[in-house]
Amino acid sequence: MQSQNRMFDDLVKMMNGVAGTMAGMGREAEGSMREKMREWVGGMDFVSREEFDAVKAMAAAARDENEALARRIAVLEAGINKAPKPPSREHRI
Repeated sequence: MQSQNRMFDDLVKMMNGVAGTMAGMGREAEGSMREKMREWVGGMDFVSREEFDAVKAMAAAARDENEALARRIAVLEAGINKAPKPPSREHRI
């Protein structure tokens, strides 16, 4: 009976060792994969969040300026259309 308990204890110890080894291998593989992904993404032409936000703000400002200029042009064109037209040259002799 004692030998069976001993075998069982040895088997449990071995399984615990295997589980620990597998967990360590999993952590190592995950770390390696993260590093490979960082290298891969780092080699691409991605922009940082700060750069993206800066360009987004510039685009919004340009859009606002464009809308303001469009309103000014509309007012100027409306003023030109309301102004009396000079007599045409065909009527002069």
